[in-house]
Amino acid sequence: MNLKTLLTAALGGLLALATLSAAAAPRTVTDPKAPRALEVQGPVQVSWTDPAKFTELRNSSNRFETERGNWVYDLAAYLRTTAAARLAPGQTLDVTITDIKRAGDFEPQHGPRAQDIRIMKDIYPPRMTLSYVLKDAQGNVLKQNNEEKLIDMGYLSTGVGLLSDSDPLRYEKRMVKDWLRKVLPTA
Repeated sequence: MNLKTLLTAALGGLLALATLSAAAAPRTVTDPKAPRALEVQGPVQVSWTDPAKFTELRNSSNRFETERGNWVYDLAAYLRTTAAARLAPGQTLDVTITDIKRAGDFEPQHGPRAQDIRIMKDIYPPRMTLSYVLKDAQGNVLKQNNEEKLIDMGYLSTGVGLLSDSDPLRYEKRMVKDWLRKVLPTA
């Protein structure tokens, strides 16, 4: 192998690696290419406004860590799955999430080693604002609210009903599940 062939092969490998790295990079919730709704599927449709305007991001002391991941999508998918199981046959539910403040917060005052740790305290409860329309099989509106505010002030004192100790969205999911129990009594 001559030097030119070797360099060409090495450059090609580096380009392929760079392409894979860019594709495998963790997505942020504010990525303009990230979806703003779940794919249309089943009786529950969930969409959300721009996460960059959510309280979670606007008021975060660690925006980099707060933007990471797919947590908005994950919460929307959980809402759809949980709501679909509670709907009566033929009912539909359309939900638009307009704000999220996750449980806990970052406290950078504890020093550089603690700036990426989400601290759970009673003063940082999970919150969510959404609008929804529940319709029957004939398309008649059964319930709707243009600004439903969810909050779980006792999220730390009530460990009952947590999905998993390791799920980073466990408090938000429990709050959504509690809200769905009120809005959609078992069919």
